[in-house]
Amino acid sequence: MSHYQRRLVLNLQNLGSLEHCGKTTMAMGRAFIKMHGLGNDFVIVDARETPFAPDPTEARIIADRRQGVGCDQLIILEPPRQAAADLTMRILNADGGEAEACGNATRCVASLVMAERPGPVVIETSAGLLAAEAAGDGLVSADMGKVRSGWEDIPLSEPQDTLSLDLSLGPLKNPVAVSIGNPHAVFFVPDCEAIDLALLGPQLERHPMFPERANISVVTVTGEDRVRMRVWERGGGITMACGSGACAVAAAAARRGLTGRKIEVLMDGGPLQIHWRDDDHVIMTGPVAISFTGTLAL
Repeated sequence: MSHYQRRLVLNLQNLGSLEHCGKTTMAMGRAFIKMHGLGNDFVIVDARETPFAPDPTEARIIADRRQGVGCDQLIILEPPRQAAADLTMRILNADGGEAEACGNATRCVASLVMAERPGPVVIETSAGLLAAEAAGDGLVSADMGKVRSGWEDIPLSEPQDTLSLDLSLGPLKNPVAVSIGNPHAVFFVPDCEAIDLALLGPQLERHPMFPERANISVVTVTGEDRVRMRVWERGGGITMACGSGACAVAAAAARRGLTGRKIEVLMDGGPLQIHWRDDDHVIMTGPVAISFTGTLAL
C-alpha cells in the first residue's frame, strides 16, 4: 500500500455545495462532492481558491471503488482563463489520464453553480467553452458545441470516410467516427445488449486508428427518435452513461439517416434527450444528483 493510499480517508456527509467542496483545512483534508448524471459518477473538488493537482497515481486511487471514493472521473474546478467563463473544469479519467470533455460532468457542475446564483453558466474545458442552463423539473441542458466529423478532427491516424471507418472486430464493423471535443467511434448493431463490450471495448479504444484512443459505443435503433446505447469510455471502461457519447451517437445516427436530429438516447443509467441543431451545436438535457459529500485526508 502506497503512502497516498494509507492517508486517503473519507468523512462522508449528506449535503453538497460548492462552498463545501472548496474547503481545505489541516483537520478535515480536502473537501469534495460526489455527484452523478444517470449513474455516470464524479468526485468534484473546487480548487478555485486553493490549488489541487493530484498526479495520475493519486487520481487513480481517488477513483478506485475499493481504495478511494470511487468514480468514473475526478473533476477539478479551477479559476477561469477566459473572461466569458464562470470557471474551468479539468476532467481526470479513472485511469489518471486527462479528458477533453464530459457532458454529464458539465451538467453536474453547472447545477452547483446555479444553486449559488440563478442563470446560465459557461464552463471552460480543454474542448472549449460549454454553456449550460436549467431546463425545468430538475433537468439541466448543456450545449456541447459543434459536432465535428473530419478525420483530422477525431483524430484518426490516416484519412478515412468517418461515416464508415474501415475497422472491424468480431461482430462490430464500420463505425461512424465523431468528435464532441473528444473522440468517439459508434457501432450500430441489431442488439447492443448481446455485444461483449468488456472484451471488445478496450481493444477498440486502443486501436492504432485512434492515436488519442477513443470512446466506444454500441447502438441499436429502437424507433424513429429513440436509440439504445451502451458505452466503453476511454480511460474509464463500461459506464452507466456518457453524455458526450450520447451526443456522438445522436449525430452518428442522423448522419447515417437512421433517426432525426432530436432523439432520446437510452443508456444503462437512463435516458438523455439530445438535439443536434441545424447550426451543428448539440444540446444534451438530463438529470443530475448529489450522492454525498466528504473529505480526502491527503
